Amino acid sequence: MTTTLERPVASSPAVDTPELPSIDLHFSSADEMHEGLDNAVATLIETAAKDAACGILVTRLHPGRYIVALDDSVPFGETYESIAA
Repeated sequence: MTTTLERPVASSPAVDTPELPSIDLHFSSADEMHEGLDNAVATLIETAAKDAACGILVTRLHPGRYIVALDDSVPFGETYESIAA
């Protein structure tokens, strides 16, 4: 399992909206996937609770690869799942 916490990228002067944190996950087994996704969501719940402004979106990019991110389109206190097309 590989886990990377994505840090916000420095914004250009014309854009003043901060990037929300995300975690990029790569798994080689189902056992790793379940534990890794649970841990990533738990980590972002702590971050989301500080501002109470957004929820969490878990996106499956392809088998074994997921992005778990805070997302303004998800209501606070909720976690949505998505599959990238």
